[in-house]
Amino acid sequence: MKPIDLEPRYSTTKIPGKCVKCLAEQELRNCLIALLREQGDNKELEERFEALVSFLRSPKAKRLRDETERYLAEGKEVRLIIHPEGSKPRYEIKLG
Repeated sequence: MKPIDLEPRYSTTKIPGKCVKCLAEQELRNCLIALLREQGDNKELEERFEALVSFLRSPKAKRLRDETERYLAEGKEVRLIIHPEGSKPRYEIKLG
C-alpha cells in the first residue's frame, strides 16, 4: 500500500494552512466517504482508514505535530509520511 503523505502549512493571507492533525482528520473523512460509496471490499482503502485512525489515537501524534510545527516555524517545508504496515503504521518526517 502506498504511504499517506501529509504536508502541513501555516496560514497566510491568501492560503489557509492546516496542521498534521487537521490534515489527518480531513484524509480520514475522505476515506470514510470513499468506503461508504464502495460496492464491496477495498482492502487498500480500509488499510488507509485504519492507519489514519491509528495515527490520530497514537500518543506519538502530539509529538509529531509539535515537531512538524517547530520545523514550520523555522521556515522549513515539512511532510509527515504514514507508512501503513499492518497493525502498526510507521511515521516519518521529511524536510524539503
